[in-house]
Amino acid sequence: MKSVCILRLSAIGDVTHVVPVVLSLQEQCPGIHITWIIGKIESRLIGDLPGVEFIVFDKKSGWRGYAEFWKNMRGRRFDALLHMQVALRANLVSACIRAKIRVGYDKARSKDLHGLFVNRRIPAATRQHVRDCLASFLTPLGLKPAPAKWLIPVSDSDRSFASAYLRQDRRNLIISPCASHILRNWSPDRYALLADHAIRQHGMNVILVGSPATFEIDFCNSIASQMQEPAINICGKDTLKQLTALMAAADLVVAPDTGPAHIASAVGTDVIGLYAASNPHRSGPYNSLPWCVDHYDEALEIYTGKNTESARWGAKAEFEGAMDLISADEVCAKLDEWIAQRSCGNIQ
Repeated sequence: MKSVCILRLSAIGDVTHVVPVVLSLQEQCPGIHITWIIGKIESRLIGDLPGVEFIVFDKKSGWRGYAEFWKNMRGRRFDALLHMQVALRANLVSACIRAKIRVGYDKARSKDLHGLFVNRRIPAATRQHVRDCLASFLTPLGLKPAPAKWLIPVSDSDRSFASAYLRQDRRNLIISPCASHILRNWSPDRYALLADHAIRQHGMNVILVGSPATFEIDFCNSIASQMQEPAINICGKDTLKQLTALMAAADLVVAPDTGPAHIASAVGTDVIGLYAASNPHRSGPYNSLPWCVDHYDEALEIYTGKNTESARWGAKAEFEGAMDLISADEVCAKLDEWIAQRSCGNIQ
């Protein structure tokens, strides 16, 4: 096998989980040519991954974008396509990619006519984390599943940006409060209580981060305005690369089910994940699952009458009030537990 095309356009967290697949391909098949079809925003995070040709597909470009993509891919052929995106849009993109082997999801995880665009499937698995699912895309190629190993390149200028906000004389806590779906968000007042607790009880340097979207800026401003202690609010002021450098050098991140939580986990920083609207065992920060505050099963029971055993794997509990099941006191207690273990040397 000399060439592989990966199709995974979005989202940030899922794209982060594809990085181990790339690294494993490079290790198991030295010299292989890897082409990755990726979304515009996602390319800003890992578009400089060594040894990979990136082709950016902008989903906002409409039919003109498909026509341009078809033109660029015409005449190219790959030994294998890893069709990692279940969506009608991704199927149209995959139709432009010529490959003898076309690996897709197993039948249980296929939808939107995904099965019509593949000729091999990953092994069926139940109750599997998204990262492990994506890692198994190598199995139909006769390769080992990708181990949990990451690389997200950052520059010296990215590290310099991060160092301007980090303190060397105390622990640094990053709060990334906003998910892509509003019903996965915890409330600003509870974040404010947590941040004040981190500063007063543990002397932490608290940094608020988020995208330039108006909603996220307003959300972070609301947290800062309800705090009694000062925090550093850089929401909308950092790039994805700068955020990665910041998280790599921080001590701890607090976040709901959102892309930055996966970035933090990928660069080796512990994450206290806040989960009620979604299942942390499926989509939580991979290396920090024991640190998640988990009310998912309770939310399913309240809003759907089901539980993790009876509900479809991956079912959401995105209902108004679900995230309110997570109290500020228990998140503060989880932070206290993390501090105690770190102080005892049990966390490296």
